[in-house]
Amino acid sequence: MKKPPLLPPPLPLSIHAYGSDGQGVSRLPDGMTCFVSGALRGETCLVQLDKVGKTCAWGHVQELLEPSPARQEPDCPHFPSCGGCALRHMTYPEELEFKRQKVSDCLTRIGGCQTPVSVIYGAKNTDRYRNKVQFPISGSSIGFYAAGTHAVTDVEDCLLQPQSSARLRRALKEYMALYQVPAYDERTGRGLLRHLYVRSNQAGESLCCLLCNGKSLPHEPQLVETLRQAEPSLKGIVLGVNERKTNVILGDSYRTLWGQDHLMDHMCSLSFRLSVPSFYQVNTPQAELLYGLALDYAALTGTETALDLYCGIGTITLCLARRARRAIGAEIVPQAIADAKANAQRNGIENTEFFCGDASQIAARLAQEGTRPHVITVDPPRKGLAGDVVSSIACMAPERVVYISCDPATLARDVHRFAQEGYLLQKAAAVDLFPRTPHVETVALLKK
Repeated sequence: MKKPPLLPPPLPLSIHAYGSDGQGVSRLPDGMTCFVSGALRGETCLVQLDKVGKTCAWGHVQELLEPSPARQEPDCPHFPSCGGCALRHMTYPEELEFKRQKVSDCLTRIGGCQTPVSVIYGAKNTDRYRNKVQFPISGSSIGFYAAGTHAVTDVEDCLLQPQSSARLRRALKEYMALYQVPAYDERTGRGLLRHLYVRSNQAGESLCCLLCNGKSLPHEPQLVETLRQAEPSLKGIVLGVNERKTNVILGDSYRTLWGQDHLMDHMCSLSFRLSVPSFYQVNTPQAELLYGLALDYAALTGTETALDLYCGIGTITLCLARRARRAIGAEIVPQAIADAKANAQRNGIENTEFFCGDASQIAARLAQEGTRPHVITVDPPRKGLAGDVVSSIACMAPERVVYISCDPATLARDVHRFAQEGYLLQKAAAVDLFPRTPHVETVALLKK
């Protein structure tokens, strides 16, 4: 059996930058780049190497020799073993600068742009801001995956989530223990409970969904009573069926165990119906700021047609509709489109149309039909846009493309693709929707 290579003893290293996930970046004596977990820019650390690859190495801080003034004592007992947060050891101003630089570097190095990203909009609240949590369940643990693994860390209370999530989590653990309900096992595909999903709104109400490897759970009436007693603000309990051997979280079908199958929330002076599968930004105050920037970039005057791809439940589409002559939304999730249509009706907005389907196919179809939107907005998932979506957008020849992104690297790749179609980046701003994590949102304006 081949032995793993011997790693050198700890090395004193100076940290000069950050990697994409917030780890410190240094150089080994031979010039190789080394990513150091737990290190901050400007620090000198004694680093134990964990792995040496062909082009770079990875290590962790064994001892701080010269700490940064931006270092702080983490305020969560689960940090850093839990993979939910990555930045609780740095001050928030340092976190914002790391994220601003991350967006700027991606646009420069991957996108080939010289447009500076000089602004990042920080969050007023860096704790308890998330309106949705998806706890994986494994054995007797309900919590989050440890960083880089699928081993579940049992987290009693997450500082990013409302306390209602912690109360529902404890109640579910009690039910599982009392009735010997098995957790799902990824390796064997056996067991029942896969994830606990909790959505909350700004009124403090909650919607609970139990993702299950089966169409029912034992003692459902007792489960409902246990959850209701634990959380008085609970508005509904839903069972999501996911019997596939996959790491996809959400189910293929849903059944309401008690109450309602949705939650209502308000954003941008509009009312929205949120069902379990519907996409909705997890930080509502920061999402309002993000969408406000997107509307400013769209520069609508009331005479235009606007197309919103990846529209979800219609949040951006309805915001556009209030400033445009006509707004079209497209989304692949049928439940989200149903919510979007209901949201338009609920808010008295009549100049909208919604189509359910793949963004590539809908964009191509609209282009073939001769639809010529003045403005197109996109808010794709982390993987960004498919190449044919970029070309279909270019075929419709909009004056402006407003791109909202949760991944600066795929945004930069797509900005480069748009440049090949004649659309150049005009400006971009970063918005922190995910404090204490390495993730950041960006809104970018491209023009022909």
